[in-house]
Amino acid sequence: MASLEFFYGVDIGGTKMELVACDAALEVRHRQRVPTPGQDFGAFVDALCALVREADAALGVCAPVGLGVPGIVDQHSGQHLSANVPCLTGRALLPVLQARLQRSIVLGNDCQCFALSEAHGGAAHGAPSMFGLILGTGAGAGYVVGGQLVRGHNGVAGEWGHWPMNPDLLSRYDLPALPCACGGTACLERYVSGTGLRALHGMLAGSSGTSAEQLVAQRDAGDALARRTFSIHLDLLGAALARIVLAYDPHVIVLGGGLSQLPHLYQELAAATAPHLISGLRVPPILPPRFGDAGGARGAALLVRQAMQPTLMES
Repeated sequence: MASLEFFYGVDIGGTKMELVACDAALEVRHRQRVPTPGQDFGAFVDALCALVREADAALGVCAPVGLGVPGIVDQHSGQHLSANVPCLTGRALLPVLQARLQRSIVLGNDCQCFALSEAHGGAAHGAPSMFGLILGTGAGAGYVVGGQLVRGHNGVAGEWGHWPMNPDLLSRYDLPALPCACGGTACLERYVSGTGLRALHGMLAGSSGTSAEQLVAQRDAGDALARRTFSIHLDLLGAALARIVLAYDPHVIVLGGGLSQLPHLYQELAAATAPHLISGLRVPPILPPRFGDAGGARGAALLVRQAMQPTLMES
């Protein structure tokens, strides 16, 4: 079977895993999605291998695989730390898959794959550098320079969701320092993610359970508490983005995740970010994603294509 006509990208989430098969022009030629067996490592590996082999059978190839996996991978042991897919924590997935699938496999963070996708043909196409920022269940990101993903020494470049929130902001709004699943306290994602937005409203209202969609409807209907929730969230998120500008100075920021669908972020977030910057610095364009939910899998295919590029050039 041919091995380099296609590149598989697999986006692994807490509830589903999706495989896309892209040709050399990054056109999607095959797509399949199945539930993620998040609690059982053996079942997880079986499901992932079945996805890949079904794509092989459908296309008549044995293509290399790029994986976008949530969480952090220890660069020395290869072991995962993943809150969204608990069965991966403490496991080294890559050697198991390589033994089962017998092909080249490249592993990346799901947020990094989203950023890479939006840098190639997406909202940040042609930008010298970009920051792809996820605002969903958690908050994570990827940083791309010159079309190449910047991973860093530990592979966590762009993991801004676990920077600590400015304590002055917590005091300003009388917010508690919330514990985080990473072991830290008052991490940014506890306040600025989609989950954080709902938690913020719960702290202000003294109750929880309101969805982001309900909050938007309440705000649009003039509800004072919902409007205050979004006002505080916008200030906290603006402060967090200002730190990204100071640390990375990207030419473009692309938003992903559930909150990326909220129009007010593209209308108001730049103005909310500017007061937290040094005078004279400009906020880069803040853009919606082009590929939406498909970005992670497409970015994973891009990741493995880039890794195989030297081989392709020699062949």
